[in-house]
Amino acid sequence: MAWKKRKSVTFAVKTGGYEIMNIEDVRYYALGLGDVTEDMFAENWLSFRVGGKWFLLVWLESPEPRVAVKLPPEVGLELRERYPGVQPAYHMNKSHWNDLYLERLGDGFIREQIARSYRLVSDSLPKRGNRENGKGRT
Repeated sequence: MAWKKRKSVTFAVKTGGYEIMNIEDVRYYALGLGDVTEDMFAENWLSFRVGGKWFLLVWLESPEPRVAVKLPPEVGLELRERYPGVQPAYHMNKSHWNDLYLERLGDGFIREQIARSYRLVSDSLPKRGNRENGKGRT
């Protein structure tokens, strides 16, 4: 793998020709979605929330870099069948949560699934006032 620099965030270019996101790329992208908060969940998990509800989780000590996103069950099943880099999420509801292995998937695909997760959770929130107050279930 060759390493390159982009906007002070490092990423790898695989020999297959597509860019691979790392955890810092994921963090930078997620925080740019709007009304997103970031906090530590448990000891080694970084969580991203909109309106107080999770849409993205990162296990910081994973042996292979991965992120968990919430997707509609039918979408998650389809993606798991099509892509080996999409698996049921570790320690989460397997119907809704999916792990995306960063080194097995292109950054465009990962960004698309993070955005889909964000929209799914954001669209389920009550009116704007509650979203800003951080109310809502996780």
